[in-house]
Amino acid sequence: MSDLLIRNIRTIVSGDVEAPIADGDTIVVRDGVILSVGDEASADGSGISAVIDAAGATVMPGFCDNHTHPVLGEFTPRQNQVGFIDSYLHGGTTTMLSAGEPHTPGRPTDPAGAKALAIVAHRSFANLRPSGVKVHAGAVLLEPGLTEDDFREMAAAGVTLVGEIGISGVKDADVAAEMTRWAQGSGMRVMVHTGGASIPGSGIIGADFVVAVQPDVAGHVNGGPTALPLDHVERILQETSARVEIVHNGNVKAAGEVAALVAHRGEMHRLVVGTDSPAGSGVQPLGMLRTVSWIAALGGIDPAIAVAAATGNVAALHGLHTGIIATGLEADLLVVDAPLGSQAADALGALAIGDTPAVVSAIIDGSPRFTKSRNTPPGTRPVSFSG
Repeated sequence: MSDLLIRNIRTIVSGDVEAPIADGDTIVVRDGVILSVGDEASADGSGISAVIDAAGATVMPGFCDNHTHPVLGEFTPRQNQVGFIDSYLHGGTTTMLSAGEPHTPGRPTDPAGAKALAIVAHRSFANLRPSGVKVHAGAVLLEPGLTEDDFREMAAAGVTLVGEIGISGVKDADVAAEMTRWAQGSGMRVMVHTGGASIPGSGIIGADFVVAVQPDVAGHVNGGPTALPLDHVERILQETSARVEIVHNGNVKAAGEVAALVAHRGEMHRLVVGTDSPAGSGVQPLGMLRTVSWIAALGGIDPAIAVAAATGNVAALHGLHTGIIATGLEADLLVVDAPLGSQAADALGALAIGDTPAVVSAIIDGSPRFTKSRNTPPGTRPVSFSG
């Protein structure tokens, strides 16, 4: 946990979909928690030696990736690659949520094995934060034979997630609905796979299944890899209380259409963002940045609200104390700017025209993890670091 002062901020993007821009030019962090957001004249930075002079750049919350497929550590067997979580940090991701560990070699499909895998994945990442990234892993994949007591046992062990229903053994909507009630009754958040088949054993899932199951999230409605018809997305919004998720590993055109639909309905609080990776399309370090730019540029969404879909909305779904720049919350922040050479004047302008902003620094619990992203272009402003 660290103390930090960030000054000379041009725009503070709050991550709150209801109030997406925060007033002020200075953020003070004490013991890893945001102490104040406001004007430098009233900020109490006494005793803080670590200072970032943003030089007119933008500060926003670190991205919360709602859809990842970790296994253990930073190894992804799907792509036979290590170190991928650190690369995501350099793309602005500070929190990751698992949608299941289906790529685990020899993944057990019996109830005892499914339960054990969820618990060990959760416990493993509870003890490990690669590059400081907060990975919420251990999303149980539903298999026939799981009982209500199994969900209570997993919840007691700390498991809070149910992975994509439809990519594991449970395919029947009635069985899935019953297990969903058990999971939600134990405080878990439930995701349903939607669209076309993504891995062997998965199938095509549309609005009928989602309406029958009533999950917390309809996963990758813009495709993972193929998108739902837009009228199916509208049915999900009308007939369930589920969030709808847009991911990088999907249909780019559909991402814009879904975002525009959700905005037209006045329900932007129900839109969440993930990468759906690592997956067949690979490791996607800039997946969150790029997906937010699609929402803004192709969906016609205010860029600051698009950022909220990838930060505060995800945090609200999972009850996390991050994702919004506000007093008392964890100081997981990004200093971002228009990339060098962009036609845009700042990071929000870059998102609005479909450019990928420069990540100057990612900060977790008040501690800057780097001062130059290795995965984005440099920014246009001379951001400086001291202390």
